[in-house]
Amino acid sequence: MQKTLISGSFKKATAIFTTAAVASVVGFIGASAPAHAAAPVHVKVWAWYPNFKEVVAKYNATHTDIQIDWTNAGAGGDEYTKLKTCIKAKSGCPDVAMIEFQTLPTFSILNPFVDMGKYGASNADGRYAGWAWAQATSGTKVNAIPVDGGPMAMLYRKDLFAANNIKVPTTWAEYADAAAQIHKLNANQYIATYGNDSGWATGLMWQGGCLPYKYNGSTAKATVGISLNTASCKNVINYWGNLVSQGLVDSKPFFSTDAGADFDTGKYWTWVAAGWTPGYLSGVLKTTTGKWAVAPTPQWTAGADAQGDWGGSTFTVINQTKHPKEATSVAMNLYPPQKTIDAGSPWDIGLNSAFLYPLVTSVESNPAFVSHTYPVFADQKPNSIYIHVSKVLGAFQWTPFQDFIYSTLHDETAQAMAKKEAWSAVLDNVQTKVVAYATKQGFKVTP
Repeated sequence: MQKTLISGSFKKATAIFTTAAVASVVGFIGASAPAHAAAPVHVKVWAWYPNFKEVVAKYNATHTDIQIDWTNAGAGGDEYTKLKTCIKAKSGCPDVAMIEFQTLPTFSILNPFVDMGKYGASNADGRYAGWAWAQATSGTKVNAIPVDGGPMAMLYRKDLFAANNIKVPTTWAEYADAAAQIHKLNANQYIATYGNDSGWATGLMWQGGCLPYKYNGSTAKATVGISLNTASCKNVINYWGNLVSQGLVDSKPFFSTDAGADFDTGKYWTWVAAGWTPGYLSGVLKTTTGKWAVAPTPQWTAGADAQGDWGGSTFTVINQTKHPKEATSVAMNLYPPQKTIDAGSPWDIGLNSAFLYPLVTSVESNPAFVSHTYPVFADQKPNSIYIHVSKVLGAFQWTPFQDFIYSTLHDETAQAMAKKEAWSAVLDNVQTKVVAYATKQGFKVTP
């Protein structure tokens, strides 16, 4: 799945570099003295995107006024631990840091971000997906630049559904029916595995109309809304819990070695997953490449168009920087708006080698991206499905302690999967523990 898109290509789950050039600074030493180019500004970047080294090299080779000094400070929590340390120490932070959407409020409460709106960051021209821009801003302040996301759709074994005359589900009711038929055909096969990934589960709850958090760091930093045990949220978790309890879905973690092999053997027939997961599948499939297809996520109401997202990340500028203008330029242009995806360009690397889903709309709408085919899906052009999801995604908010929520949801779900508590109690327990935690941290908790 590393095939190049016509004039470039795309896809997997993190991000990369830039193709925007900034005019070189020329200084004059006296009226008659010869002109000398100023030394380039060095911008320190922390990021863990796949193949990011190539992106940085490309940027540095095409810019004379700004040079990027890149460090992989670890993925996710590993980087965040170091970032929190340097923020609290008020020294040692990078100029630009990669941060996932759900973690932005966690850092925002520490006031570490430069308002990039003061240095040209804007979405007035619609260059970024609207739902992502809303999460990257706080009031009028621009905290982050959206890079990649994870609009969700259903990957499925089209050959198995066709050969066994089972309807590809378009609703969750049909999905449950198909799950029963598949397991009846072969007790060693399942419609899916419940990977117990809290980001994935949140994407499904989002698609199910569950909007459990309310937080506005610009107007009420110490107040947070938590309503995880509402009917719309419980409906999603209980639905999957029922499939697990009946033995109709498996329970292996998504990215385990065993699960990767099971996607290739026919043990799992579907995966409702993000726009970057085809890249993962392309790396683990050995015998079933070309036998998969993509369909829209099943709906709770027939004919509806509700969607969810799993994952995504941004570039932020930390206020310890001595070069906020240049750092903002780097954040905006490592993955720049562009109408063509030339071979070797930042988005070619991001889409083809890192398999990012682009939140830059000019890239998302590029004909080469829209019509791209992937070996795992034979001649299907699935990006149009993901693009539609990104375009219709509604608002979603996060909390300043999303990591605690995710770990609590994971642990309570594990208890239910081990039959140590009822699935119906999972979100009640998460709600209770999260509210207690938030209160102890000094937050006023509202529904």
